[in-house]
Amino acid sequence: MAIVNRTRDSFYDQGATWDEERALDRVRQVVSEGADIVDVGGVKAGPGEEVDAAEEVRRTAGFVAEVRAEHPGVVISVDTWRAEVARAVCEAGADLLNDAWGGHDPALAEVAAEYDAALVCTHTGGLAPRTPPHRMSYDDVVLSAVHDTVALAERAVDLGVDPRSVLIDPAHDFGKNTWHSLEITRRLGEMTATGWPVLVSLSNKDFVGETLDLPVGERLSGTLAATAVSAWQGARVFRAHQARETREVLDMVASIKGDRPPAKVVRGLA
Repeated sequence: MAIVNRTRDSFYDQGATWDEERALDRVRQVVSEGADIVDVGGVKAGPGEEVDAAEEVRRTAGFVAEVRAEHPGVVISVDTWRAEVARAVCEAGADLLNDAWGGHDPALAEVAAEYDAALVCTHTGGLAPRTPPHRMSYDDVVLSAVHDTVALAERAVDLGVDPRSVLIDPAHDFGKNTWHSLEITRRLGEMTATGWPVLVSLSNKDFVGETLDLPVGERLSGTLAATAVSAWQGARVFRAHQARETREVLDMVASIKGDRPPAKVVRGLA
């Protein structure tokens, strides 16, 4: 799942794809690099520029329609917590609603059911959208993540979302400090054991930066290490800024596990 931001203030690319043509070029690039899903976001996850629902729709819905027309085989995801926005992007051709704020708007799952869209259910510790964590505390962060995401997934299915189209996401950094995100990564197998497909959003996040004491632009190696660990434990979808590098890590892990043959084998056989 490759990230395509339609924002001026995104934490990683600082508005590099704010211009629509640059954003379309970004989609073309990541698809060529092996992305199966493009995740379009119209609002920065953390504090920043105020963006109301109408402006979020303006940033995302028309762009989704453009991507749908140019890439009919690509899964289009939209990162939003608002049902109003979800409805507009589904009308425009989105396949997946990435509800990164843990069901803050309960009607969003209803929109997913109405449009037969897939849905990501996340764990944020009850924080409101765009709220940074402050002294968050859990008896067991992994059990909390399992409990909350499975409950959201079951509610979505009860509303009519296809159970094959629901994913759960522990939401690294969201409602968590670095110790929490490391614990989630170390014990991710407890989430994959639920049977729900697990999405992880690890890319260049603060838990990587704090662990290695690195700024945003220097977190690729740490991100890929966390990606490999998560893939080995059974995560299924990986939200990433660097599509090519992530694809290579996932292919290598799959081949080591025996799930994917090498691209070629000539060493020792010629």
